Amino acid sequence: MPSTDHSPAPGEPVLVLLTAGPGGAPTPRLADPAAPHLTVTDQGATRGDGLFETALAVADASGVFAMRKPGAHLGRLAASAAALLLPVPEAPVWEEAIAAGLAAYADANEVAEGDRLAVRLTVTRGPEVGPGEPPRPSAWVLLSPAARPDPAERRAGVRVLLLDRGLDSTVAERAPWLLTGAKTLSYAVNMAALRHARAHGADDVVFTSADGYLLEGPTSTLLISRRGADSARRLVTPLRQKGILAGTSQSVIFAAAQAEGWALGYGPLVPADLEGADGLWLVSSVRGVLPIRAVDGREVPVDQELTELLQGWLDADVDPGDHLTGDPVRDEH
Repeated sequence: MPSTDHSPAPGEPVLVLLTAGPGGAPTPRLADPAAPHLTVTDQGATRGDGLFETALAVADASGVFAMRKPGAHLGRLAASAAALLLPVPEAPVWEEAIAAGLAAYADANEVAEGDRLAVRLTVTRGPEVGPGEPPRPSAWVLLSPAARPDPAERRAGVRVLLLDRGLDSTVAERAPWLLTGAKTLSYAVNMAALRHARAHGADDVVFTSADGYLLEGPTSTLLISRRGADSARRLVTPLRQKGILAGTSQSVIFAAAQAEGWALGYGPLVPADLEGADGLWLVSSVRGVLPIRAVDGREVPVDQELTELLQGWLDADVDPGDHLTGDPVRDEH
């Protein structure tokens, strides 16, 4: 059982710190989310040096929360940590902390079926240390109430702008230190892109590479559906090797689509591939499947039936299998 120095109030976010215990192993501890916990020299704050994952937990009919895609999120966190050469807690420690946070929130609140929590796992490099000293990372889990999906937004769709991210599609291989495939704390550019889009009458963004390939959204993965010459459904997403983050939601949807006999494809894709599609979507863990209704001001079709199908696959939370590795799965269709 985790230690505690704070009892959450109803509606309050739940914070679980992973603090070093006996022998240096991190142990979960419930703490006050409104109290200060980081030093002013923590490199997560001063340099954006760290990583995070945001997952979704949903309550069942008994009021018990379960986090979706735990293996996918913890696997991606470990991959990001390896890219940053950042020591992080092992998966069982995270699982214990998440379970403690979910239980603490349920104990403090009247939970109804379908209630949702955003579960954010964060690790920073910690305070600055002397030369040759090992890092002292700061790690925590923050669980915050999340709104239920807005049916009107899902029906209407979102308007996106295509924005040049300023890096070409070979950067992941040529300059791995730019961490294009890791989920780091350095999200200032992503947030600036969203502000730019909203200032220009759009809701979201799809990044493109400097040499013209489609990449991803600031907080989401792009999916495209179209029919082939044989009328078979085909679901495609940009190639991860072009320097984008592996999408946990996309991997779950692809696994379900493959089981249903859909053809699959992993880019490379260019803006022209958005034309003539049956549907375009941005997908993410908390917001789910959102259809795109306009690209750079040009209207595109929104298929509500397809949107609900993809959302149902995401909600079913099937094992993503080979689709989680980051390597294209061979299309047998």
